[in-house]
Amino acid sequence: MHFTTHIDGSAARVTVHGDIDYDTLPTLRAVAAGLPAGVTELVWDLEHARFMDVAGLHLLFEESSPTGPPRKTTVTNLAPQPLRLLVLAAEIKPGLDFTRLLPDTPTALLEN
Repeated sequence: MHFTTHIDGSAARVTVHGDIDYDTLPTLRAVAAGLPAGVTELVWDLEHARFMDVAGLHLLFEESSPTGPPRKTTVTNLAPQPLRLLVLAAEIKPGLDFTRLLPDTPTALLEN
């Protein structure tokens, strides 16, 4: 797994290339924690992350650092398997608001 990070003002896009699992979770957490304090929006681009296990859920639903600024987190370019994992998580835990992560995904796709 490797990643690329692009920062534009207060927004950062981290593009993940490879699986998201418990082996890669510490690296991805460190990437998010290492972003400049002025970054208030984090977009995880998962176009090249074809597999994600429950570790990905931990990554996507973690609260921002208590010492840093609040950070809005979203996800884009989800492959079918990671999207299905999010849908399953929402079915198991109905109070889980994963739609906030997916502002660019049509609601009809989330319901199938």
